[in-house]
Parts: sequence; C-alpha cells; structure tokens
Amino acid sequence: MTKIEVLGTGCAKCKRLFENVQAAVKELGIAAEVVKVEDLDAIIEAGVMMTPALFINGEVVAEGRVPDVNEIKSLLQE
Repeated sequence: MTKIEVLGTGCAKCKRLFENVQAAVKELGIAAEVVKVEDLDAIIEAGVMMTPALFINGEVVAEGRVPDVNEIKSLLQE
C-alpha cells in the first residue's frame, strides 16, 4: 500500500495540498494511506525546510509548494 504524507503546520497551503492528495487518490482509485503530519518536531526531523511538503513512501517529492491534482496523480503513477 502506498503511504502518502503531507507535512505542514496547518496553514491554508497545507490544507489545500492534503485535499489535492485525497482527490488524486480517489481519481486513481488506488489503495493509499494518507497521513497529515502537523507536529513541528516531526516535520523538522524529516528534514523539511519549507512547508507544505509531500512524501510518497518516505521520499520527498514536493516541498514548499502545492502540486495540483494532476501532478500528484503523475507522481503516484511513477
């Protein structure tokens, strides 16, 4: 199962990224665990310098920006 993590402190961009991820997963019809990480210590521990950040299976694929639904779908299909 794919594990997707959205790291961010809860700002508007972080929320939008989380919504985009949920939409991409739904459109692709894949089984994925989508987790929202808002704990600042966990974000720092992950090495994130700019939020929001998107991790897929433990690998950072976007940081400091909000990929749209189509880009997220493309990242998930790689």
